[in-house]
Amino acid sequence: MQMIKYFMLFIILVACSLIGRYVSKKYVIRVNELEEMKNALNMFRAKIKFTYEPLPEIFEEIAQNTSRSIGQVFMLAKQKMETSTANIAWEQAIEESENSLTKEDKYVLKTLSKLLGQTDVEGQTSQIEITQKFLEAQLKEAQQQREKNEKLYSKLGTTIGLAIVIILC
Repeated sequence: MQMIKYFMLFIILVACSLIGRYVSKKYVIRVNELEEMKNALNMFRAKIKFTYEPLPEIFEEIAQNTSRSIGQVFMLAKQKMETSTANIAWEQAIEESENSLTKEDKYVLKTLSKLLGQTDVEGQTSQIEITQKFLEAQLKEAQQQREKNEKLYSKLGTTIGLAIVIILC
């Protein structure tokens, strides 16, 4: 009976530690996704500026060359462009994509839709550059939050697990 009790206490400690690590992982994933989106926008700007390919083709290529969560944004935008304009498709793709981006991050990315597919190459590339600058600020904020909260939540989970174990002993 005593062995079962210690085993259950160990399971509680491990579960709380894993929950803390899971919560802290959100901050790491957000930073990675923002960096990946920044790289995808660089690729997008270069494609628009030098290849003159249609937006759906550019979006498909970017979707294939980026991570799943960021690639999903570009693939959704490409699919939605079949039935709507580029700016509406981009906004809907940002909203519907499943990733760790916050509302502020998504708002920054939606600013790209203002001139998307509506102006010449220079107008679109300048809008991408503006979005990248805003995204850079979001990336710095995300890195600060990661540094502050990553260790906090992983240690907090372990501490709460230890507290529960001590109380139950």
